[in-house]
Amino acid sequence: MCIRKVLLLGFLSLHLPGYNGQGPSFQPDTTIDFRHHSNQQLADRMRHYAAIFPHIARVYSIGRSTDGLDLLVVEISDNPGVHEPGEPEFKYVGNMHGNEVTGRETLLYLMQHLCNNYANDSEIKELVDSTRIHILPSMNPDGYAEAVEGDRSGVTGRHNANDLDLNRNFPDRFGRSKGDQQPETAAVIQWLEDYPFVLSANLHNGALVANYPYDNSPSGAAVYTRSPDDDIFRQLSLAYSNAHATMHLGEPCPWDADGFPNGITNGADWYSIDGGMQDYNYLRTNCFEITIEQYCYKYPYASELQGIWEANKDALIAYIKEVHK
Repeated sequence: MCIRKVLLLGFLSLHLPGYNGQGPSFQPDTTIDFRHHSNQQLADRMRHYAAIFPHIARVYSIGRSTDGLDLLVVEISDNPGVHEPGEPEFKYVGNMHGNEVTGRETLLYLMQHLCNNYANDSEIKELVDSTRIHILPSMNPDGYAEAVEGDRSGVTGRHNANDLDLNRNFPDRFGRSKGDQQPETAAVIQWLEDYPFVLSANLHNGALVANYPYDNSPSGAAVYTRSPDDDIFRQLSLAYSNAHATMHLGEPCPWDADGFPNGITNGADWYSIDGGMQDYNYLRTNCFEITIEQYCYKYPYASELQGIWEANKDALIAYIKEVHK
């Protein structure tokens, strides 16, 4: 073996955990590390998996946050980096509110699950081979850096570094969005222009429900506000709720008197918000998006993450499958 190859293998062994020096591929971590990952750890994990599975994964940035952090996406597909005619483009977005954290962790686990099982699970292989899946675990890394583990229902870290709510910042059909357009918002808008997404979900915390458009009403009051595709949105929301361990039961969170029948709700019927991302997707692009509230508490302790993943895993996969229906 030439000295150059020896040095290269030594470098990979030191700098890419899991590389075994045998052949062209790296060894994945088959067990999920149920802990909260810092912004740097999250980025490292995404890049690590793209290095392990370059035939089905790549990492790219859609822009930078207010504080200059990359908004990183992992694409999982049988032909990463290429739009194939007839293959639908799907996306998940997590951590839009920085203190609502289970989305960033469950999406990281989903990345691992899809990559680790691609070679030995025919269902996963078929899904990856037939879908171009884009995963943005954290839309608001600046807010996340300020959030506090154990936060049940607070707001510390919710907003971006300019103290603006990103889910009130998108162009609105009534012209009622809040604040100047933020870098994170602009990055997502450009992302939507660059990729022909057709289905999406935005992951939040603070309830246990799948929420569908419209998210605001003409008057701003809490009233059921149907979109022309209300039946389709209900079907999409039920696909997630019914595959979730408990969401479909419609049980309320500890502080709520009432739950949501079948675990779904029209957004404006729950409460009306202006400048929301899911309505922007629906009205300004060809992408249908719903908002999924994954867990009652905003920033649960790390000890709760395994249970949250197990409750949401099948639902996350079932929802992606809806892009083929």
